[in-house]
Amino acid sequence: MEIKKDILWRVYLCFISMILLGSLVIGRAFYIQTVQGKYWKGIGDSLHLKYMPISAERGSIFSEDGSILSTSVPVYDVYVDFGAEGLREKDGKRFKENIDSLAIAMNTLFNDKSVEEYRAELDLSYTKKLRYYLLKRKISFEEYQAMRNFPLIRLGKNKSGFIFDTKDKRINPYVLMANRTIGLSREDSTKNVGLEKSYDSLLRGSTGQRLMRYAAGVYMPVEGAEVDPENGKDIITTLDTYIQDVAETELMKMMVDNISQHGTVIVMETATGKIKAIANLGMQPDSTYIEDLNYGIGKATEPGSVFKLVTLLSLLEDKYVTTNTLVDCEGGQKRFYGLRIKDSHLGTGTITIKDAFARSSNVAFAKLANQYYESDPMKWWAHLDKFRLNKMTGIDIVATSGRPTIKSPKSKSWGKTTIPYMAHGYEELVTPLHMLMLYNAVANNGKMMKPYLVSAVKEYGIEVKKIMPEVLVNKICSDETLLQAKECLRAVVDSLHGTAHRILYDSVYSISGKTGTAVTANNNQGYNKGNKIYQASFIGYFPSDNPKYSMAVVIQNTRKSKKIYGADVSGRVFKAISDKIYSHCLSKPIKKSNIVIDSAVYNYVGVKSDLETIFTNLKIPYSDSMKEPGSWRSSMYKANAAVMRFPNQLATQVNVMPDVKGMGLKDAIYLLENKGLTTITSGKGKVVSQSIPAGTSFTKGQKVLIMLN
Repeated sequence: MEIKKDILWRVYLCFISMILLGSLVIGRAFYIQTVQGKYWKGIGDSLHLKYMPISAERGSIFSEDGSILSTSVPVYDVYVDFGAEGLREKDGKRFKENIDSLAIAMNTLFNDKSVEEYRAELDLSYTKKLRYYLLKRKISFEEYQAMRNFPLIRLGKNKSGFIFDTKDKRINPYVLMANRTIGLSREDSTKNVGLEKSYDSLLRGSTGQRLMRYAAGVYMPVEGAEVDPENGKDIITTLDTYIQDVAETELMKMMVDNISQHGTVIVMETATGKIKAIANLGMQPDSTYIEDLNYGIGKATEPGSVFKLVTLLSLLEDKYVTTNTLVDCEGGQKRFYGLRIKDSHLGTGTITIKDAFARSSNVAFAKLANQYYESDPMKWWAHLDKFRLNKMTGIDIVATSGRPTIKSPKSKSWGKTTIPYMAHGYEELVTPLHMLMLYNAVANNGKMMKPYLVSAVKEYGIEVKKIMPEVLVNKICSDETLLQAKECLRAVVDSLHGTAHRILYDSVYSISGKTGTAVTANNNQGYNKGNKIYQASFIGYFPSDNPKYSMAVVIQNTRKSKKIYGADVSGRVFKAISDKIYSHCLSKPIKKSNIVIDSAVYNYVGVKSDLETIFTNLKIPYSDSMKEPGSWRSSMYKANAAVMRFPNQLATQVNVMPDVKGMGLKDAIYLLENKGLTTITSGKGKVVSQSIPAGTSFTKGQKVLIMLN
């Protein structure tokens, strides 16, 4: 009996304990659910929900004439949620009915996998019930449009499971034009260069957010839970596409012909400081040339004889000399404290300062600077400081270097030979832009302008900020000094003894400037005869009487270069560029008093019906010499009559590039986009070139750049 009671007591105790434990668990669960529910739910969501950034559409970069230099085009990543309810309902009937036709459509559009491979991939992913499966990466807008009409996909996201994630791809329609200046935009913005880096905060806009849920090993977007990004602003540069193209073309010609190492051309608008063009080319190991560095802004070198303008302005401003002061060049060579300085042409005796500048006598300027500034070097240095040669240029682009090195009399490296060597362009390091700013200041009647590359910021086409020209130095010297300096700069070209006379004098407009041929060390191996190479420069402005543009051309030669001197190398490039700028931008049309009957032949290309309407309304007699049917015609107009002929046969051929040269923009875009091409246009008027040659094959969605005149 006692044993039975003992057993029952133990059973009751266990039973009561289980009731108490169960009550405690239920009570705790109730407490967590009701009192702490929000807290633990938030913890759970934080493990499965996550906000991810949505990049804004990056703003575009335009030239001042309205051409797009850099822009973003949409690309799409294609994901499929094979666990979507609409896709799996009725035992996947919708998926099974469309998988074959979808695989065929994918094969036809992308042609990267067979129909069987696409079907197997889709079927396997469906069987595994994969969530947010990446099917295609970075498809174009045209491919995206085509896919939206595919079987199954056209039923919508909820029924098909297809999700298109939009991203931006950065393109430069002109490819390499001003490539180093425009710069590169990367996903890691800290690695950007050029204007893409300098104006990154404006271009990139504000990042949005999208709520993503973690499920089945991947993050999937939560519908309706996103904050839209704010698109970036557009920037309008000061660059002119015509001048930029001319600068790059002429620089490339000289670099290739002369086997030069690297070179730069900078064109500045005299009155404002706007940079209208900046070309930079460097030789690669395979002897090709690309824009690898910004040599005009980021590379400081010994400038050579173009620095003599600094010496001339200093001597004239301090009234130590005038342009008529005589100086003995001592046969073209002289020793300064044991070191010899010589002229490129020996035998010169006593000549005027003006003639010494035109002949580019090293001895004359080294001798004069040493004579007047040796005892008071700070007076010499004060001029360099006023000309801002010891400061950064202030241009609105990030350069990795470009910091000038101008010695001060207080520097430890200052020696007795410093002034005579600095006077003719050695023992200092400055960029081509530094020197161009000074030459431009002379052309601009003494007013030194801040160089700049961006003139406006726009948001959705509306100007939100305008950047105005900025004066750095109101007057670099007196008017008297300016007048004399301008005479000397013009004598370099006009004088029979001028170093640039042979190359630049033969022009319908006047040019002023200075040549420079600096001896530089090859790969920093010293200046001995076996290693030295030459840097050729010409910096000047035109037209001399009323300067509109200033330009610096600086080219580093190699030991294989046939031409080495400033006039022969950089002077020729300067002349070729200035001729084209003058004829395109500055020359005035010739007015004729007598009207001459127009005998020119004009060709037009367009739709046959449009041409007939124009000729009829203008009462121009015309005939169609072709009997074949077809919408497109080339027409020839001469002597008040027109003939339509040569139907554009390529327009009717499948996947063959038509010839759109001569067409207006409307006709060209109509024809190209109906063939499935994506058009990128530049300019106004009629088409003069197309990036895909007529008659060649193409693939749908391919981009074609058409240039208008």
